[in-house]
Amino acid sequence: MTTTASAVHTYTYLRPSAVRGGAGGPELGLETSGGATPTGMSAHPRFFSGFVTAPEAAAAALLSVADVASARYYQRLAAASLDPVVTGNGDRLRFESFSGCCGVYARLDILGEGLDGDDIGHGTTNVDVNNPLREALVRVGPSDPLHLRVGPEELEVTTFDGPVVEKKVPLPDRWLRGFAETQVIASAFDLRAEVTAAEAVRLLRSLPRTRPGSGSALWVVQAGRSLRPTTRPVPGAVCLPGPDRLSALLRVLRHATGLRLYGPPATTASGAAASAWELLLPGMRLTLTLSPDPARGFSGEGAVLEALSGEEAAEDADLVSVLLAWEPRVDVGELARRSGLTAQRVRAALTVLGTAGRIGYDAAEAAYFHRELPYDAGRAERHNPRLRAARELVAAGAVRAEADGTFTVTAGDHDHRVRAGGEGLSCTCRWWARYRGGRGPCRHALAVRIALDARGGQDTRDTPASAATTTRAGAR
Repeated sequence: MTTTASAVHTYTYLRPSAVRGGAGGPELGLETSGGATPTGMSAHPRFFSGFVTAPEAAAAALLSVADVASARYYQRLAAASLDPVVTGNGDRLRFESFSGCCGVYARLDILGEGLDGDDIGHGTTNVDVNNPLREALVRVGPSDPLHLRVGPEELEVTTFDGPVVEKKVPLPDRWLRGFAETQVIASAFDLRAEVTAAEAVRLLRSLPRTRPGSGSALWVVQAGRSLRPTTRPVPGAVCLPGPDRLSALLRVLRHATGLRLYGPPATTASGAAASAWELLLPGMRLTLTLSPDPARGFSGEGAVLEALSGEEAAEDADLVSVLLAWEPRVDVGELARRSGLTAQRVRAALTVLGTAGRIGYDAAEAAYFHRELPYDAGRAERHNPRLRAARELVAAGAVRAEADGTFTVTAGDHDHRVRAGGEGLSCTCRWWARYRGGRGPCRHALAVRIALDARGGQDTRDTPASAATTTRAGAR
């Protein structure tokens, strides 16, 4: 995987991915592009060779991840063309993708019990998904064993000299920011509902295929052993913004063994929120995470901005990064012990590392995991307009402390009043009035945070609301 200054992503594969016949049955060969491994960068890393225990379900689930990668659920003008990412974590393979509109994040975890073969490697790369492969995956049935190979044959790495397959596609910065935002947003999720496969089929097939009116969202709440849609939020409910965005799950419904729903706490006053929908499959989990609104991609949610604004978190990230070792579950407590940092500072450092695509979050296990993407952490900051604007305000001396403990931030011809309270920093600007922190801090509040950090002042993240969030995350 390579990234150029012109934001073009280049995939280079030894040959196309394909389902090929063999003496022991069909082989699904997923070809890899350059990626990171424990021994350094590799042109064509190899992560696994063996059998999948549920061939038909695995083929359908891989197609679901590819469906999301090639879809746009908002302003459907053109298909996206980014190949899915695969990470070997030693005990599982994780396949990830984002929709072209950045509003849907898909992840397939093929767990150890879903694989029967050699050791699972460590590292991250892209895998080639092409139209002939899609057609072949549709034809995979349950009767024949399916051999899965992720990466080239060992001899091919050194002897292959035929023509390679090369894809060059635009790489939107919002795609990288989406990886960063989803791990922060998902870390606030808890399990809200769990139902059987039969109930999962009933619910998902009964959902409307058209989108509700602008600004509206469905909610789903568990009622006994079933799930009940509602138009209003209630405690324990999970938001379903844009039910048509769950269409990728329909491919695998016949293989499902259950359905779990994850989301943040809801009250009768809650606005639309992100949610995660996890289908349980034999030896696998397929999860779709939806942004709070079909018109809002994850890239603009602003969940990472406070961590990015602090110099301390950036320095801590350098220390924590050397302690990561491709863990399938990153233990925050163990990282705190080894680094000498508090658990809160470790989580902030992980957020910074997430802006380079190095950290993901698995709501099913309530744990972070390690992956490597070819980006530097500074790229997300450089391409974030709110953070850039906040730094410009500080550099221009636009932040002024008042005698009553509030702050005045002058932006152009307007003065905005920023104050610290139970919800963190609030502001008198239109952004705060519209979202009230639901999409991260505004540029004026960020400017105050940056100015306070520079002066060694109060950490405005240590408010009652932030403390509650930290306690919940630490309890995991």
